[in-house]
Amino acid sequence: MTSIKNMAVSFQKINDQPPLVHHITNVVTVNDCANVTLALGGRPVMADSPEEAGEMVSMASSLVINIGTLHANSSKAMINAGLKANERGIPIIFDPVGVGATEYRKKTADYLLKKLRCSVICGNMSEMMAIAGEKTQARGVDSGDSMASAKKLASGLAAKLGATIAITGPRDVVSDGERTVSVANGHPMLANVTGTGCMTNSLIGVFAGSGNSPFDAAVAGIAAMGLAGEKAYQALCEGEGVGTFKVRLFDALSTLTPEEWQKGVQIY
Repeated sequence: MTSIKNMAVSFQKINDQPPLVHHITNVVTVNDCANVTLALGGRPVMADSPEEAGEMVSMASSLVINIGTLHANSSKAMINAGLKANERGIPIIFDPVGVGATEYRKKTADYLLKKLRCSVICGNMSEMMAIAGEKTQARGVDSGDSMASAKKLASGLAAKLGATIAITGPRDVVSDGERTVSVANGHPMLANVTGTGCMTNSLIGVFAGSGNSPFDAAVAGIAAMGLAGEKAYQALCEGEGVGTFKVRLFDALSTLTPEEWQKGVQIY
């Protein structure tokens, strides 16, 4: 079981060892992913050309790959970077955005998982059901499935794929096949901001690139987004909505303290 004390230690490691996080992500959220990486204390690089992806990742501390706006060049870049990351022992965080929406996404995700050893796979319930080969109620990239069986699904997938599985939702679940926890931080308003799932994977990349285990990195990244969401909502004034909430979210991430981790993280 990961303790709240361990989470504070994971947070401190970022300051001790600021990681370079290489992203090959989608065009919708690329700027936000770069900014949350900076806000938490990491350094982003967003190189997505197949010609340089392998060389660029060699300098990185972690690699985040995301199939949100998938195309032939991006999938090739993911393979090139992923193979080099595996060769060098660099952790890979895979965000299978909308994997069940089209056959192209599903085949690409299956190929990536066949060719690469991912440290963390993080997505919503529908995405993880699709990865497991189960039918889903997803529409596009949004989840339409209940979280009732999330712990069982996460644990089974983790054992099958040899990776830490993180399922995001009203109450997030993380499992490495041996340990399974729920993270209860967050606020419903996070669901009204496009890309918070993508940004969460970036935060996991920051923690994974700072010497934390995949399991601890996944729990810490999810908890960081949840804590920041709570803090951002509390900072809103009357009449302020989603736009201001997003700004407050970046502010909250950049000002999280070890004391807030100790008091605020909710892990079960």
